[in-house]
Amino acid sequence: MRMAVVKQLEPSALAAVVVVAAIKRPAPAKNNALQALTSAALVLPGLVSSPVKALEVNSVDFQYSHYQEGGRDLININSGLAPIEVDTIHLRSNLSLADRIRFSFNYVQDTWSGATPVTSAPIVTGGNSPILVNTPDGVTTVGASPLITGNIALNRDLLPLSQFSSGQAAIPNTQTVEVLSTASPETRNQVDIRLGYEWDEVALDLTGGVSIERDYTSGFGGIIGRWDLNQKLTSLNAGLNYTYSNTSAILDHDATPYITKAAYIDQIELRGGSEIFHGHRQDWATNVGISQVLNKNAVLDATLSYINSSGYLGNPYKVVTAIFVDPDQIESGQEVLRGDVQALMEQRPDRRNQMAIGGKYVQYVEPLDAAVHLSYQFSHDDWGINAHIFEADWVQPLGLGWTVTPRIRYYSQNAANFYQPYLTVEQAYSQQAVDDQGREIWVDASNPDNGVEYVRDANYNLLDAQGNMVDESELNVRNKTIPFDASKLPDNFSSDHRLSGFGALSGGLSITKQFSRGIGLQASFEYYSHAGGLKLGGGGAGAYANFDYYVASAALTVDLSAAANSLSHNSHHHGSDDHQQHMHNVPAGLRFAHMMPQADSWMIGYQFMYGATGDGMRHGKNPARDLDVVQNGCSDALPCRFTPSDMNMTMSMLNIMYAPTDWLNLMLMPQFVSKSMHIRELEGRPPPSLDVHEHTGIGGHETGGVGDTLFGALVDIWNQPGHEVHMGLMFSAPTGAVDLEFRRIARTDGGLIHFGMQLGSGTWDFLPSVTYNGMYADWSWGAQLSGTVRMQEENRSGYRLGNIFQATTWGNYNITPWLSASLRGVYTWQDSIHGDYNGFNAGAGPMDYPDNYGGSFWDVGFGLTARVVKGDLVGNSVSFEWLQPAGDDFKGYQLARDGALSVTWNFSF
Repeated sequence: MRMAVVKQLEPSALAAVVVVAAIKRPAPAKNNALQALTSAALVLPGLVSSPVKALEVNSVDFQYSHYQEGGRDLININSGLAPIEVDTIHLRSNLSLADRIRFSFNYVQDTWSGATPVTSAPIVTGGNSPILVNTPDGVTTVGASPLITGNIALNRDLLPLSQFSSGQAAIPNTQTVEVLSTASPETRNQVDIRLGYEWDEVALDLTGGVSIERDYTSGFGGIIGRWDLNQKLTSLNAGLNYTYSNTSAILDHDATPYITKAAYIDQIELRGGSEIFHGHRQDWATNVGISQVLNKNAVLDATLSYINSSGYLGNPYKVVTAIFVDPDQIESGQEVLRGDVQALMEQRPDRRNQMAIGGKYVQYVEPLDAAVHLSYQFSHDDWGINAHIFEADWVQPLGLGWTVTPRIRYYSQNAANFYQPYLTVEQAYSQQAVDDQGREIWVDASNPDNGVEYVRDANYNLLDAQGNMVDESELNVRNKTIPFDASKLPDNFSSDHRLSGFGALSGGLSITKQFSRGIGLQASFEYYSHAGGLKLGGGGAGAYANFDYYVASAALTVDLSAAANSLSHNSHHHGSDDHQQHMHNVPAGLRFAHMMPQADSWMIGYQFMYGATGDGMRHGKNPARDLDVVQNGCSDALPCRFTPSDMNMTMSMLNIMYAPTDWLNLMLMPQFVSKSMHIRELEGRPPPSLDVHEHTGIGGHETGGVGDTLFGALVDIWNQPGHEVHMGLMFSAPTGAVDLEFRRIARTDGGLIHFGMQLGSGTWDFLPSVTYNGMYADWSWGAQLSGTVRMQEENRSGYRLGNIFQATTWGNYNITPWLSASLRGVYTWQDSIHGDYNGFNAGAGPMDYPDNYGGSFWDVGFGLTARVVKGDLVGNSVSFEWLQPAGDDFKGYQLARDGALSVTWNFSF
């Protein structure tokens, strides 16, 4: 069988992502012990999408995390498949909207890629067997296939005589191994908000959000309350949450013929040539807790939680290897039996109840000015899983704003009562159907369910229902088979290693630096070892399920209130000018367009961009017919077979700017990119080739992760009252991938993904610009000339993107002191791609050919900017701009542009 990648994380890692209600208590001035306790308690292990540091009111946190699994032991087979990895960005803000009203906003984007287990099986079944791939250079071995063979030899002396069983004893001279499969990258986006109100001794928060990925969506909401007692030394908290989730998994069209899905046949829809599995689930969760300040040096927390889950609780990409043995073989006395190996879609219970109880103790160690965190949690569910989590952190301030936090974590669970590495079943997977006289029954192969049956007589002649001999040359018949009896299987079964018995031991370190003006940086690293032998009390899964993984993260935090105080202080001493008031009036989609005119100033910003294409194919300035694309969009030797139907791009960029002098600004701008594309068949296309990856279906494909990183300087070259000109000397480092590939299908290489779906340029680039800004009263205006020059002949994949020139001008009017509107015109020219891939690319459509990139484009932009002009959040601004295409002249054949949205947040201090 061949399977799509399964998006999953280690349960020991997931268990560490715990929602903690932070309780704010006033601390006496200069109470170093309590201050160390409360500040140290905010440092939590940064795992995947969880924030590295919990946030105070009026703060913003940016985090990047990377989850990376190590290789699996495939018993002397080099699979050539990269282990699963996850790149995550997390933006979180916590704001005070009024004296007692708080608002939090979270945005998470993560991209999954790489290989992960889809089942476990005896090695003799052929999982992970070496495969050969057709390449332009001939046939070569590239790794291991997740296809398992259909028949193996069994030793009858070792065959269990129960109806079904699991374990290595059933298979002679073999070992169990995880069977891996991989997929093209997939991206998940999550947005959630929290709105809270605080009374003197009571607080109430409402929460809600959505999580969206290609095959799974969920919506969630909840209510959280807190009651402070005993002069705020005791706090009671409780919460109730509800989540509704919908699975719409597009099953791998290459794997699905080899998978038995009878148990879920009513949940599978056939649409657009794909099988789509539908499942729904809901989860209710509640928790209660108490937090007690024991004394000035100690805090104790205790929590009790309950979760009820119902609906489809399985994983549609997971299967269980089942070995069927015909009982007639056993009765025959044969020494060597044959087992029919099949893949069954895993079956989990449709209900789950989980209980957890835990506690945390934090002790300030006065002689060392440090704090130790000790926590334990026990959980139990009706799937038979009992889990233990032990954690210990040591938070050690070092002075000068530095803090180090080493930590250790141990996780252990026993196996679910339906977990089995594989099944052996004492019945035939299928057998020949016979009539009451013992004659074989045959049916119409093209329509086996039409009710027409035939039989074979003793001379193997084909007879119809009336006993008349039939001329087989005029029919297409096959033997009728009876499937296995599903009632002889266990009710539930899964070989997902996350349900096995295992232990996980991890150690990590966080380093935090707190700067002046409320800026903080944190870097964390944690390494995990997952092994059955680490299970508490022993008896865990075999070594086949062992692996290691790590999580690395980096975060930037900004205390907006502290930074705003420094802004007010600087304004008091240095005053303000018109340029400072107008500096955030540039349109949201424009980069490098304003400078900070005051030495020792900072700006922290975040930009989100969304671009969409999809209104049909274009050639030059005109629409393109399908037949034109087929004949002219690719190459003479290989006409186009597909074309994009739509493509979307999102980009998140962190903007860090510092002014060491009045005339120089330094900038650092890391980018995170995600892209998605759907394609369709072209009318009039040539027939498909067996050597080409036909990646159609309704799912499309996605890429995402770290993009290129921009850095450089803005230099003031002319500055007069109401006017200024500055020059941008920016560079782009090639940190974005340019070698992403489609997943390999059986013996056919998927090849490098389309040029436009890669995440960066792959070359060092120079981004010069010259910008003019003018301002008078409530008006401001400007113009910019900018470009992108590729500084290398080609990237590591053999090509380079075209150079870019752009000219833009804009005007802005202040509607109120805090709101302004802008209008912008943009002209962009981009050259086509130079060179070509130096590796295999399928060349399926115009998106795979360098000549179909670039062109000349006109756009009109409409924007709004809102600024905070007083209060604790002074210095913050939010801008929006929509760019509407006004004229296009494409090089080659490309999708029409629909428009682009930019949203920018900036905070200057």
